[in-house]
Amino acid sequence: MLLPKGGVSWKAARASLPPTRAIWVLLTRTRFLLLLAVTGTIILLWRGISSSAPQMKSFYCWGPNKPPSEMSQNEQAAWNAHHHTPVIFNHHAPLIVNESTIDHVDLNPIKSTTKAVQNEERVLILTPLKDAAPYLSKYFELLAELTYPHNLIDLGFLVGDSTDDTLAVLSAELNRLQKRPDKFRSAMIVEKDFGFKLSQSVEERHSFEAQGPRRKAMGKARNYLLTTALKPEHSWVYWRDVDIVDSPEKILEDFIAHDRDVLVPNIWFHRYENGKDIEGRFDYNSWVESDKGRALTKKLDKDVVLAEGYKQYDTGRTYMARMGDWRNNKDEEIELDGIGGVNILVKADVHRSGINFPCYAFENQAETEGFAKMAKRAGYGVYGLPNYVVWHIDTEEKGGNV
Repeated sequence: MLLPKGGVSWKAARASLPPTRAIWVLLTRTRFLLLLAVTGTIILLWRGISSSAPQMKSFYCWGPNKPPSEMSQNEQAAWNAHHHTPVIFNHHAPLIVNESTIDHVDLNPIKSTTKAVQNEERVLILTPLKDAAPYLSKYFELLAELTYPHNLIDLGFLVGDSTDDTLAVLSAELNRLQKRPDKFRSAMIVEKDFGFKLSQSVEERHSFEAQGPRRKAMGKARNYLLTTALKPEHSWVYWRDVDIVDSPEKILEDFIAHDRDVLVPNIWFHRYENGKDIEGRFDYNSWVESDKGRALTKKLDKDVVLAEGYKQYDTGRTYMARMGDWRNNKDEEIELDGIGGVNILVKADVHRSGINFPCYAFENQAETEGFAKMAKRAGYGVYGLPNYVVWHIDTEEKGGNV
C-alpha cells in the first residue's frame, strides 16, 4: 500500500472514514442486529456444550441394553442394586475422660444368680454388734468354716453402744482370721453409738415393753451398717447374728440355689435339762399373716410396733418356728410376711432399691419384720425354709419369745 508523500495525518485518516451517520444507520439496521443476536446465541450454546462434556462422562447407564421385561432375574438384581442410595454413618469417636475426680460405676453386670460361685459373685456378710465379746470366738469359728470362696466374701461389722470389750475382741479375732491362707477379701469395722441404753439381761432385753424401742434401735444400726459397707460390686447381702452356735458350712450355696429375693431359715436352740437334749423353737419373728392379725392392725395406732410371742397382742399368725423339722427336706419353702434377723440372705439389688430396716413403725412393724413388709410391698418375694435349721444360743428365757 502506497502512502501519500506527506505521510499519514489524523485529518487525512478522519477524512477517509465513513461519515458517522452512515455508521449509525448500519448498526441500527434490523438485518445487522439479527445477525449479531444469532451469532451470540451460537457462541453461548457452544460454550455450554463444551464445558458439560467432561461431566457427562461420570454418568453411566447400569444394566443390560434391553428392557426390564426381557432381563433375567440376575440381571434385574444387578440393575436394582444400583437404585439404592448409599448411606455413610459417621459414628462419634469415644469420649475420653481424664478427670480423676469423676468415677464411673456400671451396675448392669452385677447380677444375683444361682451360679454365684462360677460367676464369682461377691457376698457381703453383715453383723451388728453390741456387748458381743463372749460370742465372737464361736462366731468366727463358724465363719471360717463357710465353703463359699472366702476371696469373694467381704465382712462388715457395726459396734455400737457397747459397754464391754467388743471392739477389741472383734479386732483381735479379725486380725487372726485374716492371717489365714484362706482369708476373706476384706473386713470393715464401723463404730456408731445411737444412745440406746438397755440391759443385756434376758428379762429386760426381751420384755414386751422393750420391744418397740429395741427393734427401732436395731433397725437404725442395720441401716447404718448397710449403707456404709454395701459396695457396687456386691451381688448378695448375708445378715448373720453373732450368737449363732451352729449352722451348715454350705449355707450360702444352699440359700443361693433357691434364687429368692429374701430367704431365711428356721431358728431353733438346744437346751439340756435332766440329761435330755430339748430342741427349742427360738425365733417367732418369721411368720405368715392371719386374718386376726390384719384386723388387729386396722385398729392400732400407726405408731404402734407389734411384737410376736407376747400376750399383749394376739395376732393369730402362723409362726415358722413351730413348723418343720431339720430331719425333713431342707429345701421345702413357704412364703412369709415377717422375718427374723438371725440369718437372712438378700439379693443386693433389693437393698439398692431402697428396701431397708425401718427404725419406725411401718405397717405396725419395725426392723426385720418391717423389712419383710416393705419388701413385699415393693413386689419382692420373701420366703422361709421351715426344715433348714440354724441353731441359736439358748438364752434361757422362761417367757416371751421361747
